[in-house]
Amino acid sequence: MNMRDLIPWGRNQQTTPSRYREEGDPFMTLHREMNRLFDDVFRGFDMAPFGPVGRMARWPHVEVVESDKDVRISAELPGLEDKDVEVLMGDGVLTIRGEKKSEIEDKERAFSERLYGSFERRIPLAWEVEDDKIDASFKNGVLTVTLPKSAESSPQVKRIAINRASEDTKH
Repeated sequence: MNMRDLIPWGRNQQTTPSRYREEGDPFMTLHREMNRLFDDVFRGFDMAPFGPVGRMARWPHVEVVESDKDVRISAELPGLEDKDVEVLMGDGVLTIRGEKKSEIEDKERAFSERLYGSFERRIPLAWEVEDDKIDASFKNGVLTVTLPKSAESSPQVKRIAINRASEDTKH
């Protein structure tokens, strides 16, 4: 594929944006309408498929590790301190929320890909935990929450045997 194939205008056309050149093109109109519809759908879920809002919706990134005794959830929160973060537990959902504030004024910023603002991450738990023994620690930008499993949360897992199909039952 030639790099010119990726440019939204042809070699012999002027470099004006396609929305100004192709107002009468029914395919471009359909394309714009589909983009608008998808944007409207994702806006209803408080997230967008691309861009800063979509990236912020799944932030902070978490890791969940389960053992026989507990569940440990670690969240990456670079640039934050423990006073910037709040951890809540209720109705079987662990909530991590806080705010990352900018260190400089907007008028001084020429360009930034860093994320700032409030965040909230809700993690539904499939285990019963002992609420009074939950422990949270914050070190080097990583929040670690340890949730001890309660005695009632022992998994009721039953192994199901897989029967082999005999040669005469195959079609």
